Amino acid sequence: MTPLVVVLSSPSGGGKSSITGRLLVERTDAGYSVSATTREPRPGEAAGEAYHFLAPDEFARRVEAGEFLEHATYNGHSYGSLVEEVRAVTRSGRHVLLDIEVVGARLVRERFPDAVLIFIVPPNGTVLADRLRARGTEPAEVVRARLERALHELDAAPGYDYVVVNDNLDDAVRAVHAIIDAESRRTSRQRDASVLLDRLRSEISAELARN
Repeated sequence: MTPLVVVLSSPSGGGKSSITGRLLVERTDAGYSVSATTREPRPGEAAGEAYHFLAPDEFARRVEAGEFLEHATYNGHSYGSLVEEVRAVTRSGRHVLLDIEVVGARLVRERFPDAVLIFIVPPNGTVLADRLRARGTEPAEVVRARLERALHELDAAPGYDYVVVNDNLDDAVRAVHAIIDAESRRTSRQRDASVLLDRLRSEISAELARN
């Protein structure tokens, strides 16, 4: 199996993080690339698990050193995927899951043309707004800013390989499982496919020769 680079993006409240979390629990063949950020940890977030929390100057130094696969600024904070995090997962033979925004997804596609890009969307705008308000952790103006940003993020969806509607979390997770399974079985991704086909040709030819 050739490990896949799988990108999941969505507007804030779309559910990409919840889906990513479920995939990591349910798939032994997948690992997560822990992103780095300059924002402060939220309650319950452990360094090295939720994010690598970096000071702005350290983040900038690593950008300059070329240590990021992609990076972008979101709501005033920097976020990025470290190349070594991605390589550590793929070296282990597992698919690597990237939970990133649309700007970062474009950069990943440039670096890995065969990456699988999946855009997660809510069933409708009202559901998205309700999810953001239900968090109860952000003022109304922040919720409004996230909804305005969602309009721009949706413009990027046609450039993704798949769009998955997250109306029911279980259904959305099953859909992403199916995408990963199908993509991993593409002939172009199966290293041993040519060997298998050559063997079958020889065996069939041998059977024909007996008749």
